[in-house]
Order: sequence, then C-alpha cells, then structure tokens
Amino acid sequence: MLRIGLTGGIGSGKSTVSRMLAARGAVIVDADLIAREVVAPGTPGLAAVVEAFGPQVRAADGSLDRPALATVVFSDPEARRRLDGIVHPLVRHRTAELVAQAPADAVVVNDVPLLVETDQASSYDLVLVVEADQETRVTRLVQRGLHEEDARARIAAQATDEQRRAVADVVLDNSGTPEELAEQVDRFWAEQVGSRPD
Repeated sequence: MLRIGLTGGIGSGKSTVSRMLAARGAVIVDADLIAREVVAPGTPGLAAVVEAFGPQVRAADGSLDRPALATVVFSDPEARRRLDGIVHPLVRHRTAELVAQAPADAVVVNDVPLLVETDQASSYDLVLVVEADQETRVTRLVQRGLHEEDARARIAAQATDEQRRAVADVVLDNSGTPEELAEQVDRFWAEQVGSRPD
C-alpha cells in the first residue's frame, strides 16, 4: 500500500486534484467528509460539540449549525483548539478504519486540509501539496459564496505556503488552467506512483 497525504490551503484546488487521482485508480479517504460524518445527528461527536459550545451550534433539524460554529471558532483560537480536540481524534479513528479496508496494493490518498497544522506529514509515504496564489484562492472562495473578508480570514487561519512546502515531496501549482493541473497530476502519477516497485 502506498499512502499519500494530499493537502493544500482552502481554495487551492485540492478537491480537484483528489478527483483526478481517484480517476487514476487511487482510493480517496477524505478528511472533510469524515469530519462531517463524525458530527452527524445522533453521533457522540455532535453531542460533544454541543456540550462544549452550547445549543446555539445545533440547527433546528438537529444537525450541526456550521455557520454558527464557524463564527465562534474562527475568531477565537482557544475555541478552535477545543473543537479540534473533539473532532480530530474521531476523524483519525475513522480514517484508520477506512485505510484498513483498502486492498493491500492500493494507492490510498488521504485528503487532509489541515495535514500541516495537525503535524501528520510523517504518517505518509509521500506528501502532495496543491498551491495557488492567494488572490486566485480568494477569487475562487468568493465565487463559492464567501465574503472576501471571510475568505482572507480562513486563508490566514491555515498554514502558510512555506509551511506546506517544507513537508512536501511534490508541489502542484494550480494557479493556471485545469489542463495544466491535469498535466502535473499525470506527471506525479507516472513518476511517483507508476515507477514504484510492486
């Protein structure tokens, strides 16, 4: 099994790269999806988050009110640490379960937005970082519906490009066209995955 840690800042195009790798046969383990799963209605994770942050973070339908929670944690580093202390162990446990289910010869790509922030680089055989310049990322986030100020705050709350590059085995630049990104993914797959002995 080859384990690849895939990361990149918000708006960098990491999800696009994840889809491209899946199309080439990789097994994708998406930390964002798992993070939603572990705080779904009825889970111990949701109960712990509501206990820590109050009933205002639960929506009328019983689900997690993500915007309400984001308002609390993005402006308060201590609150964010508390939330991470609840969610990250649950995500790690579920991730380990999913990786264990993959075939022994699989290429498993762990799509982890906060790989650097949570100090997980050493857990992988390779770390793949997706980058795009900040203004491109802000534009993408605004197009997704975020206010520019919120987009910049979220970028600032994450690791820097330099911090990600420091742990990267390969860096993909997604400031250009989708075709240019696909070429880089093809090159990565050929050089780093296809060339490895069985």
